[in-house]
Amino acid sequence: MAADAPPASPFAFRDYRAFWCARLASTIANTMLVVVIGIHVYDIARQTMSIERASFWLGMIGLAQFLPLLLLTLVAGYVADRIDRRWIVRASLSLELLCAASLALLLWADAMTLEPLFTVAVALGIGRAFAGPALSSIAPNLVPPASLPSAIALNSIAWQAGAVAGPLLGGAAYALSTALPYEASTVLFALSLGAMLLIRPIPRGNAGQSHPLRAVIEGIAYVRDNKIVLGAITLDLFAVLLGGATAMLPVYARDILHVGSEGLGALRAAPAVGAALTAFVLARRPLKRHVGAKMFFCVAIFGLATMVFGASRWMWLSMASLLVLGAADMISVYVRSSLIQLHTPDAMRGRVSAVSGLFISASNELGEFRAGLAGSLFGPVLAVVGGGALAVAVTGFCAWAVPPLRRADRFVPPEPEVLAEAAGKDVPDVELPAMAAGFNPKAEKGLS
Repeated sequence: MAADAPPASPFAFRDYRAFWCARLASTIANTMLVVVIGIHVYDIARQTMSIERASFWLGMIGLAQFLPLLLLTLVAGYVADRIDRRWIVRASLSLELLCAASLALLLWADAMTLEPLFTVAVALGIGRAFAGPALSSIAPNLVPPASLPSAIALNSIAWQAGAVAGPLLGGAAYALSTALPYEASTVLFALSLGAMLLIRPIPRGNAGQSHPLRAVIEGIAYVRDNKIVLGAITLDLFAVLLGGATAMLPVYARDILHVGSEGLGALRAAPAVGAALTAFVLARRPLKRHVGAKMFFCVAIFGLATMVFGASRWMWLSMASLLVLGAADMISVYVRSSLIQLHTPDAMRGRVSAVSGLFISASNELGEFRAGLAGSLFGPVLAVVGGGALAVAVTGFCAWAVPPLRRADRFVPPEPEVLAEAAGKDVPDVELPAMAAGFNPKAEKGLS
């Protein structure tokens, strides 16, 4: 291949094609289950409870999914560096397949109650805790370094496409038959598992010789000591924890906007549509200057859009505010992820990613618990509007409290001595993020 020839498409590599299909199918199935389990819990609870009491159970579903992530994510990050990541993902998909099939069987037997829905929520949390670090670590081993930026963009497209399709399909399927979305999720998890089984052996990670507990603690300590990394993760944690409104979507769909399960699917998909459109724009016109200030601005927009959604009584305004919310969150994620990657040495990247993943999970699942609890105490509207206002407030506080993050200007790797100063210790030379060091070109012979 000529030196100036464009890099090969990631889809030119068989293993990456299988990985991409697995990710798309599993994302559709997962987001479908999240939407359907939420509205199913709410429907069952509303048969005998008030709106406020049923909102509380929606929050408890978020807590049930978060607890396994809290307990297992850091361990899963270490495991992903010690065990064949393909088998970690395969085991997680098998567990998720079993969960979806079990709920379908219970509905066929007319034996569905809140208890199995909560049991499945916990099991899904376990599967996601182990699948997350393993999935994020596989892709760099499937393509050469020159093709990796395209692979990362395609990974994001697969996730966003699944996050759009899953809620829409789940809401429509639930309206047709309560069991249908669980049956469809079972099939999709089976397809995803089959695609993962096609991926050939890849290099294992290297967690070093540290004791597992010490290795995990080192990752936490690095995040604590690096102001850029800690500030970016903390901003996301509290903004989404306080401003997240997804737990209240079943309440809004049924009792405020009166749009049913089909409308719930559209509401749940709207943030992903906004995020996907923004991702395409960022791929063509990436941010160049003042990235830290732009991140804070977009998190504030996220909070304001949440407030508009909470106060809305019109479907068109609710959809528009959720689209804006998703677009603002995408820019925030884009900036935050890039800064964390650039300000983390390669030797620490796996463990820092696990810590970051735990914070993200905490913001999402605990945010649902917070919204459900606040909804049970103050009503759903005040819970959402107040949460958005608190997200704006915490954004302003973080902008004041973490000047290095606010002043971040460009996406360039810092000098090693700057990185060491930020970490408060000696660290190895920083590398550009996500290098595909484990790619084996011999395994791809015969491909152009």
